[in-house]
Amino acid sequence: MSAMREATFSLELDEIEGELERHRASLTSYCYRMLASPFEAEDAVQETLLRAWRGYEQFEGRAAVRSWLYRIATNVCLDLLKGRERRATPMDLTPARAPLESNLHLRPEVRWIEPIPTTTQTSAADPADLAVAHETIRLAFVAALQHLPPRQRAVLILCEVLRTNTAEVADFLDTTVASVRSALQRARTTLAAAGLDADTTPLTTEVEQRELLARYVRAFEAYDLEALMALIHQDAKQSMPPFDLWLSGRDDILGWWFGPGIVCQGSRLLPASDANGSVAFGQYKPAASGSGFDPWALQVLEWNGRGISELTFFLDTQRLFPLFGLPPRLDR
Repeated sequence: MSAMREATFSLELDEIEGELERHRASLTSYCYRMLASPFEAEDAVQETLLRAWRGYEQFEGRAAVRSWLYRIATNVCLDLLKGRERRATPMDLTPARAPLESNLHLRPEVRWIEPIPTTTQTSAADPADLAVAHETIRLAFVAALQHLPPRQRAVLILCEVLRTNTAEVADFLDTTVASVRSALQRARTTLAAAGLDADTTPLTTEVEQRELLARYVRAFEAYDLEALMALIHQDAKQSMPPFDLWLSGRDDILGWWFGPGIVCQGSRLLPASDANGSVAFGQYKPAASGSGFDPWALQVLEWNGRGISELTFFLDTQRLFPLFGLPPRLDR
């Protein structure tokens, strides 16, 4: 191969790679909604781009690159979901229970829904598109999606979130437009029963959220009961994957914090990358040695117009802290 031909070939490869990589963020968002794990989503995107790279010569521009990639990604996700139990939250498995240590059980057999940094899953530039992207990545929405059969899940995400037309979705799934419309209607019904849709919007402004967050950090680090009561809504929920216990209501939440959870008193909170369109903190608990603070949980907080409505404490800090840019421990 001549030097000029080699240079041209190299340039073509760079252009192909650049074109494929341009879609990585949106593909990650899609695969995460399908799989409910940032780690599995990353694997699925890597496999999608690898298949696209290998098949690029046969592609020949017969469809838009975006559509072609989503078709591949849909098939990759459906393959991964075959024969698997859906990912779950503690609220999917048991009723709320009393804030007692004896009610705290590990479920190693359960595949839990995992959070994803908001910044890694969307490339939307338009504010309206960005708002939809954030709302349809929230933990409650992703959890509701997991109740749908995989093909229904794909149809709903493609049609309702990504605004793909039904004919194109039918092509992705090798089915008919009528089948896609039927699956979409069933998926909408399931989501409506959960009180969710793709156009849910937050009930607090950005300024209000910043003020609430500052108050929450002060109250939590001081373990100030009165201040925490003023911030947490009386109907709030709390869960702590990988434990199956979840708590319903402010009284039980604070009953846990000032009961079995009192070991968290004196914790430090460090702002993390936003998780699933919501605010997240790394929680570091005072070390047993008396020196510094050890990682304890990634806290993901949901807000509404009345205060904190849901707190999720993800305890798998070894995997999640690096993902959210948090240090392994604090020295002081």
